[in-house]
Amino acid sequence: MIVRRALASLLLVLGIVVFAVSGIALAWPELLQPDFTPELPRIETASGTIAAPRAGQPIGVIEIPRLELSSVVLEGEEPTALLLGVGHLSDTPFPWQDGNSVLAAHRDTYFRPLEHIRRDDVIRFRTADAELEYRVLDTKIVDPTDLDVLEPTLDATLTLITCYPFAYIGSAPHRFIVRAERRSAPLGTPGA
Repeated sequence: MIVRRALASLLLVLGIVVFAVSGIALAWPELLQPDFTPELPRIETASGTIAAPRAGQPIGVIEIPRLELSSVVLEGEEPTALLLGVGHLSDTPFPWQDGNSVLAAHRDTYFRPLEHIRRDDVIRFRTADAELEYRVLDTKIVDPTDLDVLEPTLDATLTLITCYPFAYIGSAPHRFIVRAERRSAPLGTPGA
């Protein structure tokens, strides 16, 4: 009888600790996001380039107004970057450059709202001195081994990647892809 009560108490305490740690792990990145905003880079408007950011350094903020999605975008796709925000795949162009800029995030954190994204939704990407606007062209579901979504493009394209299905528990079997085209050039560049 005493062993049962002790075990029940231990399991209750353990459950509370796990619940508290999980809550902190989910809230902590959200609380840190505002700290990254003052560090956003400035685009050299004449050349459209900035100094190469280090892994984990903020490069901008992505916003999808209809979905109320807003997150800092960090350079790299390392686990730390994806814990704290959306990651920019470092071997793809930056969002202010031409080509296929690829951003990734976890389906159960920053990219959870993508479950409800639609064609023609607006995606904004901003730095300290520029704001770009993209329009969603399409979405699709691919296998994790389908790397065609990373292929370079001639046009300024933004590709968002997250795991799929959204409600899946464990390592998801597919990837959800959002493809968008840029509708505006960075401030101070031709066509802005």
